[in-house]
Amino acid sequence: MTVQDLIEQKLFAVVNMGDDTEREITTPFCCDLLSVAMGRAPAGCAWVTVMGNRNTLAVASLADAACVIMAEGASLDEAGLAAAKQQGITVLASEEPVFVAALSVWKMLETENAS
Repeated sequence: MTVQDLIEQKLFAVVNMGDDTEREITTPFCCDLLSVAMGRAPAGCAWVTVMGNRNTLAVASLADAACVIMAEGASLDEAGLAAAKQQGITVLASEEPVFVAALSVWKMLETENAS
């Protein structure tokens, strides 16, 4: 499943359309501690978090995340949105809890893999 496929499901609002929406999503990843995400987020993940600042976007870039999903109604601050635009990172948003948002991604990946 690509980032574009995820967007087309319309489960999440698009905050910023990144440069590489044809990027494959490997797995969801949940973490709100940036130092942990920096070391453990797998490349290609859909990172689900409530941390909405430019440091989050720096870690997403460093970890090579496919996209960031802001959960629980969290939003990017101005500096975070500017960083997302500058770095071409796709950022999505959801009112759902972190676990539920990640589970939605997981289920879509499992459905695709079963096909």
